[in-house]
Amino acid sequence: MKKIKPLAFYLPQYHPVPENNEWWGKGFTEWTNVSKAKPLFEGHDQPIYPADLGYYDLRVPEVREQQAQMAKDYGVHGFIYYHYWFGNSKQLLERVANDVLKSGKPDFPFCFCWANETWSGIWHGLSEKILVKQEYPDEQDLIAHFEYLLPFFKDERYIKVDNKPVFIIYDPNHLNDGDPHYISKFRELAKKNGFDDLYIMASNKLRDDIDFQSMGYDGKISNAFQKAWAPYVQSKGYISSYDYYKNRVKGLVGIKKKEQKKVRIQDTNLVVRDLKFEEHNIPNFPCILPNWDNTPRSGYNGIILGKNSPELFEKQVEKAVDYLEDKNDYPELFLIVKSWNEWAEGNILEPDRKYGFGYLNALKKILNKHK
Repeated sequence: MKKIKPLAFYLPQYHPVPENNEWWGKGFTEWTNVSKAKPLFEGHDQPIYPADLGYYDLRVPEVREQQAQMAKDYGVHGFIYYHYWFGNSKQLLERVANDVLKSGKPDFPFCFCWANETWSGIWHGLSEKILVKQEYPDEQDLIAHFEYLLPFFKDERYIKVDNKPVFIIYDPNHLNDGDPHYISKFRELAKKNGFDDLYIMASNKLRDDIDFQSMGYDGKISNAFQKAWAPYVQSKGYISSYDYYKNRVKGLVGIKKKEQKKVRIQDTNLVVRDLKFEEHNIPNFPCILPNWDNTPRSGYNGIILGKNSPELFEKQVEKAVDYLEDKNDYPELFLIVKSWNEWAEGNILEPDRKYGFGYLNALKKILNKHK
């Protein structure tokens, strides 16, 4: 059996950039929303606090080294850096990857997920405001995009499948509508520059049963978690037994119920129970979520995976590993974790003050069990 290689999505928005200073105020980073979060109901575990790494700044090389060592110690094979290229050579948050390339450190595998979507203010109450539009203007911009990526592809740390750099597309439909030949042109450029090809993967954004093979993709990050979660997201949400009976008693004694805003909360037990990875016409790599609470970004419009725990994450890892064990025809056995450090979405593997290394220990435990 090939070795299972966990890859964790990695968010670089932990240092100020001029655009965020303009939109959200001077010094804005992902920590801004994390640190100012407030509990929205009784028992809501907010704000969450980072543990060992603290409120770090990714401009500091030692922080990136610590992250990589921590990931390696607990079985993560590499990071998937989010990459933002909006067209017309417009980039955002590229400093971290540029520093990693230039310095040669940390000595830890990585690849890119091109987050090809328009940035709006929807997370922060400015839903009508377009911050940066995702465009595919012309072939000249496509070539400039590839030339920017080429030094990364050539780096020995960059994750490859049989001399094919792995490149993940966040929104295949958006790219296909904007330029249906983008992928084929990228492949041509890769071959002209000494690679056998590119290994193009679709992210977990879209459902799995689309014909991604016909769209030019080699692999897919499974959407199974979202599929299992969807029926519960559409429901009215979870209410604790305490709140249920408290409301009933108030009604019986004639206390008028005060309408309060509600956050959609789903029981993680049910989502994990229904989680099922399935094969399609290209390799479909399992994707698991340790946790989720994006109320620091979205307030009452957020969604929460409630009753969560490292033990439930361990069950997810077990399901993913079981799925991969007989995939001898897969060129690599990638296990995708979303995410390493999306703190404002409550979506983290990094240690926090409540669970410490609980989620990382769960990952390591199952990987060691199946070695």
